Amino acid sequence: MKIRGDQLSSTLARQSAPLYWLAGDEILLLREAADEVRRHWRQAGFTEREVFHVEQGFDWNDFLYQFDATSLFAEQKLLELRLYSAKLDAKGREAITAWLDKAPEDYRVLISGPRIDSSVLSAKWFKNLDDKLVLVQIWPIDRARLPAWLRQRLAAAGIQPDDDALQILTDRVEGNLLAAEQEIEKLALLADAEPGANKRLTGNDVLRLVSDSSRYDLGKLADAALKGDAERAQRVLGGLRAEGVFPLLILAVLTRELRQLLTILDQIDQGHEIGQAMSAARIWQSRKPIVSQALKRLTADKTQQMLEHCKLIDHSVKGLHRANPWDELSLLVLRICGERFCDYASLRAE
Repeated sequence: MKIRGDQLSSTLARQSAPLYWLAGDEILLLREAADEVRRHWRQAGFTEREVFHVEQGFDWNDFLYQFDATSLFAEQKLLELRLYSAKLDAKGREAITAWLDKAPEDYRVLISGPRIDSSVLSAKWFKNLDDKLVLVQIWPIDRARLPAWLRQRLAAAGIQPDDDALQILTDRVEGNLLAAEQEIEKLALLADAEPGANKRLTGNDVLRLVSDSSRYDLGKLADAALKGDAERAQRVLGGLRAEGVFPLLILAVLTRELRQLLTILDQIDQGHEIGQAMSAARIWQSRKPIVSQALKRLTADKTQQMLEHCKLIDHSVKGLHRANPWDELSLLVLRICGERFCDYASLRAE
């Protein structure tokens, strides 16, 4: 059975399927749908939960063992399978099919993962399971539906936006609902709405509040660097420094991005397609174009060198190296942008 994300609540209320499969690339909607399924089964008595991260090399016997080892005194349990690819290998397909053939009463399964493409949906093994599971296809909120979605979220936060405010928010968060959620939380805090009363939000309010907070946005620094926009990246870094952001916070964001890039580059070097490698690394759909730009400029060796640079910056912040951490952060950002420098290691050697 296939349903849309907005049909999940009504389906849970009327149908007790043993397996729910959530598929989509919009992280926020996927997370909220998973929370709803967990809450439903918890209320039904499935109080225990075990999570399996299905990556390359995952041993499906660990999953199958759960219901092969049931006992008379076992508590009801929800098993979660978090997929890093929507295409299961042969052992994965066999394991899901075997579980649904038995469907033990004391167990329920929640699968969450990337969007399932037509090749999987049309596969014989998947069609054979159609009447045994509920597939929840979670689609991104497109531009046409985004204003209504934002208005609903703002209303839940006690904020009543005018048309200008809604338009500005729509322009700034399109394609990234996680950013939209963060902006709404921020607006709710900064708007100083009285408890129990709706706060009117104008376009000028949004411009003022979002513009002020954008100087603190570490994500914008990472995005500018990944895009190779050196001028903007340096401007954002300067703004973060002027606002007193601690250098280690900035370094943590850049280090995370570089580690993620290195993981993807290693996958590409092993023969995987770029899109497949990014999906396996759980790159948001809205960020894939940005990450792709960085992947075209960087190699695994260069990225590893930049991670070594991160260690130097960490030591400089902690007083273990004589380098200036802000100068080094500036150089690191330029290196991520693709700017060329001589060997920084030899220049900074103790």
